[in-house]
Amino acid sequence: MAAPRQPLLLIAAGGTGGHMFPAQALAEAMVRRGWRVQLSTDARGARYAGGFPHVVTVTEVASATFARGGVLARAAVPFRVAGGILGAVWSGLLDRPVVVVGFGGYPTIPALAAAVLTRVPRMIHEQNGVLGKVNRLFARRVDRFACGTWPTDLPQGVAGVHSGNPVRAAVLERAGAPYIAPGDYPMSLLVIGGSQGARILSDVVPAALAGLPEGLRARLRIAHQARAEDAARVIAAYAEAGLDAEVQPFFADVPRRLSEAQLVISRAGASSVADISVIGRPAILIPYAAATGDHQTANARGLVDAGGAILIPESRLTAETLRDQVALVLDNPGAAAQMAASALGYGIPDATGRLVDLVEALVKDKT
Repeated sequence: MAAPRQPLLLIAAGGTGGHMFPAQALAEAMVRRGWRVQLSTDARGARYAGGFPHVVTVTEVASATFARGGVLARAAVPFRVAGGILGAVWSGLLDRPVVVVGFGGYPTIPALAAAVLTRVPRMIHEQNGVLGKVNRLFARRVDRFACGTWPTDLPQGVAGVHSGNPVRAAVLERAGAPYIAPGDYPMSLLVIGGSQGARILSDVVPAALAGLPEGLRARLRIAHQARAEDAARVIAAYAEAGLDAEVQPFFADVPRRLSEAQLVISRAGASSVADISVIGRPAILIPYAAATGDHQTANARGLVDAGGAILIPESRLTAETLRDQVALVLDNPGAAAQMAASALGYGIPDATGRLVDLVEALVKDKT
């Protein structure tokens, strides 16, 4: 007699790292628990699929969004979406998933819509403090809604569960690493802006740090992540100010640098906020003003309210404002240590485990 097939989890995620990394964390955990896992994504998301366990089946769906393309391409979107839904329904009839989890992005539409039509238990994980368009569309049509950021701006009548955002294994290895408060010794300052909209940090941060008192400037060891096209002028600005700075377009060892930092200056992407809080470091957060729905400000709010970070809106970001906030942290070791402790208290290192529990509880409730 053949052994029963393992239960199937269908994960649907759009083609950005913000969607794909939490999806990967859940896939890894569920595979370890003996589940079969299938990933439904688009061509962009498939580029991230190499990090998923090799036993995860990847199904590529056609990307369909009204945000890109000409008139004809946009007119074809409803038909492509409908085709994707029919394909997902047919796939579900051939190999029915026990549960479907969406992580946002247009490629999640077919899987979630098919789950609604075929009454398969379904859940959404939203990484940001403001819902993306697809997650908002399905918010009232799912059985569980997990929130990576808290508070999250949810539609009326939708009850969210604060699961947190899963972080990479390299971050977990340094979770809660002891914080060394600022003092009369070399201090590490990490500047991370992500690839999108980081130019303003390259414009403002070197000038801000150059304006610090000489005694403080001399003790700084700066690691600044700048876009390749900005790197030369950022290096020149630091050199002119006599500041010790390493400038790179990408740091492969951000978790290590976070754990060694006395202060972090960062955008407020959901994953950045999660990394900062899980390791537990004081931060100055500068949300990307052009982020959809101003979701980076929402991402920052919980950590700021917890006392772990200082928020500077991009509209108020000047060299002088940033200089004063940097000095406020680095000249007050007791306050800096309290910020680190508050950030750590806000972090959720077991976010992946919480997601797993939500998925398995949903399945249990529906069977």
